[in-house]
Amino acid sequence: MLSALTGVYGDRGDAVRVAGRAASYEALLGAARAVAADIAGAPAFAVTATASLETVAAAVGGLLAGVPFVPLPPDAGPAEREHILRDSGAVLLDVDFDRRSDRSGWAGGLESGSGGAALILYTSGTTGPPKGVVLTAEAVAADLDALAEAWQWSAEDTLVHGLPLFHVHGLVLGVFGALRTGSRLVHTGRPAPEAYAQAGGSLYFGVPTVWSRIAGVPQAAAALGSARLLVSGSAALPAPVFRDLERLTGLRPVERYGMTETLITVSGRAGGEVRPGTVGTPLPGIRTRIVAEAGAEIGELQLTGPTLFSGYLGRPEATAAAYTEDGWFRTGDIAAVDADGVHRIVGRASIDMIKSGGYRIGAGEIENALLDHPRVSEAAVVGLPDADLGQRIVAFVVAEGVTGAELTDFVAAHLSVHKRPREVRFVAAIPRNAMGKPQKKLLLTDS
Repeated sequence: MLSALTGVYGDRGDAVRVAGRAASYEALLGAARAVAADIAGAPAFAVTATASLETVAAAVGGLLAGVPFVPLPPDAGPAEREHILRDSGAVLLDVDFDRRSDRSGWAGGLESGSGGAALILYTSGTTGPPKGVVLTAEAVAADLDALAEAWQWSAEDTLVHGLPLFHVHGLVLGVFGALRTGSRLVHTGRPAPEAYAQAGGSLYFGVPTVWSRIAGVPQAAAALGSARLLVSGSAALPAPVFRDLERLTGLRPVERYGMTETLITVSGRAGGEVRPGTVGTPLPGIRTRIVAEAGAEIGELQLTGPTLFSGYLGRPEATAAAYTEDGWFRTGDIAAVDADGVHRIVGRASIDMIKSGGYRIGAGEIENALLDHPRVSEAAVVGLPDADLGQRIVAFVVAEGVTGAELTDFVAAHLSVHKRPREVRFVAAIPRNAMGKPQKKLLLTDS
């Protein structure tokens, strides 16, 4: 699956650069083989997925060994880490990139057809703790090949991004994609505008928050004008940011759509017509349909194809519920499709999924964390529009004797830091329906 590591594209000393550290394909493969030797026979293994060569070596080593890789968010709180390790059964590994092994344990390819798990990525649901999404090497390879065609992505490119290495965008596209196409990879560590400007890339990945910040630094944005393609994903790119980027770089950013469970399924094309607010057309092999109420032009986006996950780890009922009776995956997103097949994502079927700073965050997980605080009796979490983050996490709580800052710190200590509320609003009561379910729309109306 990782063609660059077979020598087909040659080698160079800076084939992979992460946070200022460079490595050749040969060095990366040696470090990955050492990881593979360490984890041989394990049911799964986990690594704290920092922006580092160690994380890249771990991800490759898992593929070499045929052992599922479980990337842990570096900012995950103790409770979240413990849940992921316990749920996945993964052994926690420390990786030393300078430790190399010459044992191949690998016959040149990773598409064995075994259908076994290659990655287990944890994603928040609307209720309860994160679920493990099982992805195979075959699904990843199918997605990367489709994207390479859509974006004209090749070994001639230099890919630049600063995205987290524990999500599809940063890890699957941003690391495995580069290693499959042979493009040089520059991971900036943090996605700062200045770092993107100095990287000299031809292909850039970012989430709307990153692009918004780059557009806010005109000199940095202008430096990206020599690039071939800018790609935005993980949330809708605001039209004003699209227009600012076009004005400053001369490029119209391509948007794409996907989920952890499906990988990337719909995208704009390099060299094709790109319109703000749209995510393009289905990738090769992907079929989509809109299931709408009679007379409605929008409805739930459902899809099928070779990039879909194998299921939620240990949760057959949740897996079954994610599909329709005739086998189409329910995305839970509301979409519209025009006469040319171009898709536009309208919103979430449920307001309990928040997209903030490129992350998909389940409100229920944050509510559960808030309710663990002894001073909190009720909690409801929503996402409100935010020019920088897309949505900011706002918590409505019924509590006494505690400040909003204390509750924010409490959540950050128990979950990933990016899941903390950006704002806490104290209310006398959470409005509920006759069944006792919180009526969040009423909270949003009052906002």
